[in-house]
Amino acid sequence: MSSFARPLRLLLLGAPGSGKGTQTSKLLKKYSDVLAISSGDLLRQEIARKSTLGQLSSKYIAEGKLIPDEHITKLISNYLAAELTPTSSYLLDGFPRTINQGRTLHESLKQGPNLNLVVELDVDQNVILDRIEKRWVHTGSGRVYNLDYNPPKVPFTDDVTGEPLSKRVDDTREVFSKRLESYNAELGPLKDFYNDLGILETISGDSSDIIFPKLAKFIEDNYVS
Repeated sequence: MSSFARPLRLLLLGAPGSGKGTQTSKLLKKYSDVLAISSGDLLRQEIARKSTLGQLSSKYIAEGKLIPDEHITKLISNYLAAELTPTSSYLLDGFPRTINQGRTLHESLKQGPNLNLVVELDVDQNVILDRIEKRWVHTGSGRVYNLDYNPPKVPFTDDVTGEPLSKRVDDTREVFSKRLESYNAELGPLKDFYNDLGILETISGDSSDIIFPKLAKFIEDNYVS
């Protein structure tokens, strides 16, 4: 039996480093009947199946080109229409990211399970940059440490293997600042679009431990029976 009084069809928006992955994990743990739908995972499945879309996508990727919005939108909207029921709840990951993608997806799902909540994770971007500069990883496992709030037991050493930690190439203030600038340029029109639809909410905080209780309370108050 669903824990929702009405379906939750959620998109999380947030700058790189804002904690979308952490919020997603916490939501899926709290609400087991929410289906996580990743545009990247769906695309990889199509490529593995060598479907028409998969072969077309492989060609774009091989040529170093972006896959056109209409192809990704068709992939996601077809999946949602085929796999979900009128009472299904889902969390959409990785798409849409631009105003064109948002409009196209909305139009394609007008008669189906369309988004009914878009939440922007509003994190101070100076906090994000500080967090990124203090992020270190164990390349073999992907374990991530932060020197402030999740430090390794031995400085710059993986807790499990004892191997040295390293910095990702793009985990610098200069490189990450450019990613944030690109995100900010795309976000404004997309936020305006969802705000006009009346489904945009903004939740602010400088850490996942601050944001998640606010996000969970909003969902409890508006979607849970």
